[in-house]
Amino acid sequence: MISRIGELVNPSDWYRGRRALVIGGLGYIGSNLSAALVETGAHVTIVTPLLERHRDTVADFERRGARVVEGDAREIPAMRDVVRTQDVVFNVSGQSGALQSVLDPVLDLDVNCVGNLAVLEALQLENATAKFVFASSRLVYGAARTPRVAEDHPLTPLCPHGAHKAMVEQYLAIYGQVHGIRSTTLRITNPYGPGQPSDRRAYGVINYLIHRALAGESLPIYGDGAQVRDYVFIGDVVSALLAAGADARSDGRVYNIASGSGIRMIDAARLIADVVGAGRIEHQPWPPLVREIDTGDFVADVSRAATELGWRPTIAFEDGLRQTVARYTAQGANR
Repeated sequence: MISRIGELVNPSDWYRGRRALVIGGLGYIGSNLSAALVETGAHVTIVTPLLERHRDTVADFERRGARVVEGDAREIPAMRDVVRTQDVVFNVSGQSGALQSVLDPVLDLDVNCVGNLAVLEALQLENATAKFVFASSRLVYGAARTPRVAEDHPLTPLCPHGAHKAMVEQYLAIYGQVHGIRSTTLRITNPYGPGQPSDRRAYGVINYLIHRALAGESLPIYGDGAQVRDYVFIGDVVSALLAAGADARSDGRVYNIASGSGIRMIDAARLIADVVGAGRIEHQPWPPLVREIDTGDFVADVSRAATELGWRPTIAFEDGLRQTVARYTAQGANR
């Protein structure tokens, strides 16, 4: 349930009949969010940079009543066209991956910063009353200075991707003050769950390892695997996005979206092998560059989202693994 101005609001009730735009709506988080919005009865518009790349998925969403538009988030004229009539705009597009941002920081800057600036410009020109929801990242924090990281933790990113996400958060504050754009930022930890293609390796290590286990391949782990991460199920991420879009009290606020629990990488890999029934763990030395930008152990404090949004993670890690493996197996992910 979504808590909104003192009352409980069901997402299906709030979104039904409203217009929702999902930029990057055919990506990993975006496709899950788009599907959930369609289920609520919202009028959904999806923006993707290349229709041909997602032909089957586009056809499926169009059959279900969504509108799919080819467009680049960095192009203001294209964004002006699609934001004009929307009630809620979700931007879950962008370049992902800490290592990739070090290898090509200019591309990361262009896609993530210019892309969000263009959307904000389009909103202030065409539709300043729409709500904007931005998918940020735990990487804005850098190395954790506390056992559990809250939203007021210092922002000291270790890679360009984290710095660019933090920069977009500042854009949102500026556009809120200068143009009255309403926005909410969700700092998402490490999402996993159905919907990530098997060839995506830039992020989503849990899904990547699940795909390898289903294929009977080894599960590569850096070092001894003692590094702790906070993995959040994609269904919980989607429910947080929906809550942020519907709840006016979240305007101008930042929330951690995570499980609130940590697990060592080695233990996560062992659970994956157990659930799949395949997958041999293979320890590998840390690549020097990866080691340099690794944030160390990280567990998020999700109490602010619980208090202000009424949102809490609902799927335990092992349960999420079982759901994910079942879905990928049904889809023939191991072929």
